[in-house]
Amino acid sequence: MHESVLARSLLSAALESATREGASRVTRVAAWVAETETLSPEGLAMHFAAVAQGTLAEGAVLELDVTHVGARCGACGVAYLPEHHLLLCPTCGSTEGEFLGETGLGVRSIDIA
Repeated sequence: MHESVLARSLLSAALESATREGASRVTRVAAWVAETETLSPEGLAMHFAAVAQGTLAEGAVLELDVTHVGARCGACGVAYLPEHHLLLCPTCGSTEGEFLGETGLGVRSIDIA
């Protein structure tokens, strides 16, 4: 379900860009997603292809980069790479932490024709 919602969001951004530019087709969407989203890149691509059917983005390639976001422990201050979306400090075991980078999903570029 999560992938479907995100795929619709990517499609919406692509279609808005294509419409704004007067394009007749979206050929590629380059996007990034933080590992904190705990989703399947393959599942997201599958959902994107499905929701793009019948639109200007039908057949467009979705290029998705998965980024790993570091964290800092709020208790001891150590910086670490969390496993998926779990903020568990490997030094002191605290769950009080903050992500040090951007989480979520974003579009890097959209190719249109």
